[in-house]
Amino acid sequence: MDYVSSALLFLLTCFVTYFVGSFYARSKNSNYKLPPGPSFFTIMSNIVDLYNKPHQTLTKFANFYGPVMRINLCTETSIIISSSDIAKEILHTHDSLFTDRSVPHNTTTHNHNNLSLVFLPFSPLWQQLRKICHNNLFSTKALDASQELRLVKLKDLLNDMHKSSLTGEAVDIERAAFKACINFLSYTFVSQEFVESLDDEYKDIVCALLNAIGTPNISDHFPVLKIFDPQGIKRLTSNNISKVFKTLDTIIDKRMKLRESEHYISKNDMLDTLLDISKEDIRKMDKKQIKHLFLDLFLAGTDTTAYVLERAMSELVRNPEIMSKAKKELEEIIGLGNPVVESDINRLPYLQAVVKESLRLHPPAPMLLSRKARVDVEISGYRIPKGAHVWINEWGIGRTDIWEDAHLFSPERFIGSEIDVKGRHFKLIQFGSGRRICPGSPLAVRMLHSMLGSLINSFDWKLENSIEPKDMNLDKSLKVCVGLSATQSLKPLYGDILLFVCIFFG
Repeated sequence: MDYVSSALLFLLTCFVTYFVGSFYARSKNSNYKLPPGPSFFTIMSNIVDLYNKPHQTLTKFANFYGPVMRINLCTETSIIISSSDIAKEILHTHDSLFTDRSVPHNTTTHNHNNLSLVFLPFSPLWQQLRKICHNNLFSTKALDASQELRLVKLKDLLNDMHKSSLTGEAVDIERAAFKACINFLSYTFVSQEFVESLDDEYKDIVCALLNAIGTPNISDHFPVLKIFDPQGIKRLTSNNISKVFKTLDTIIDKRMKLRESEHYISKNDMLDTLLDISKEDIRKMDKKQIKHLFLDLFLAGTDTTAYVLERAMSELVRNPEIMSKAKKELEEIIGLGNPVVESDINRLPYLQAVVKESLRLHPPAPMLLSRKARVDVEISGYRIPKGAHVWINEWGIGRTDIWEDAHLFSPERFIGSEIDVKGRHFKLIQFGSGRRICPGSPLAVRMLHSMLGSLINSFDWKLENSIEPKDMNLDKSLKVCVGLSATQSLKPLYGDILLFVCIFFG
């Protein structure tokens, strides 16, 4: 379904569900002190922005209605949180009461909702998968064991940049970041390139699946329409998941055959780990569950990590003084032109600050995946009714007055600060917090630091054609799967490569 048709359906949904939802909420919750929220006419007057930039529009609403805001959709109630203190109440104080997810209609294809770590409700299966991720896949020991696999792809990324600089070929930073991220994950998961030369096709698949999750689906609000799938979102999701599973089937079958040999040597990747668990107890992990887990991890880790890397590079190019400080630290600690390996990260406080600041201003998931209230809960003086969908507007929290000069890119704010992205500091919870924190965040953090640090230490990025850094506008490319591109020319600098990069935003 095209953009206009989707927008019209979204408009129709808002029109009908506002009145139905308001009536339902008043009749069911007449004794509750529900949070305030925008009127139907306010929603309609902002409908285009709400559809295109929901996190920004909801931040604007929160400035008027407050940090706890309610929007009714049919018989569903959505609660939007735009405060770090209230986010802490949801994700920490009352975490056990908000452990379930809402399940979009499109995720029911291939029975994914019943096997997905992302959408499973709090249950023994969810706890088992969570434990495997924490103890076997993303532990410090496991990631240390697999870091050599990622180093291979880091060198490939730098070689690609070097070749482009020698030929004067244009460098598409967004595409390079995406390719690097999928290859980092591929080698960590299965010790080979998942898509090889098909990265453009895979990018289309990832974008389609992420857009399907993020696109307002009328079937989610009118269950009677699920059988018709009027927007075709479930059909599109099903087709793309089938393509991913076909590739995974081939990889897993080949590995299982190799493992039958008595001379087989473990590759120290996640696939061997999961097959080891399956061999011990197939009830904990079978081939089907491996495919669904890898689907979650690939989708969650590819485009989101690439987006933050792209944004960080953009901010550094736009702020030459900050770029210079980052380069100076790298030169002093690891030497000019050397790649940043994962064991270097703890010795690079300014690089860490750059990554944190990039995450603050440009969270990979501006609206954290919603949680569902299991019972009625009182939050900040308001009653959150059972079944309400609670969304944390992390983009909005990053721009509130809890941060000094919140709209400025200033890594210095994190120098000497104890704030991290591990879910303990609710001013910066880009990977979530509590039981539902992103299990792959330790890997994502390693990837971001090693790729970003290596790119800025190996090359000198500058704007060409006399374009002033202050003229760059990042707001125009915030939409998922729409990024920046770059052209370059070559000049020598201290025996290394000097890349002149011209940024275009669309």
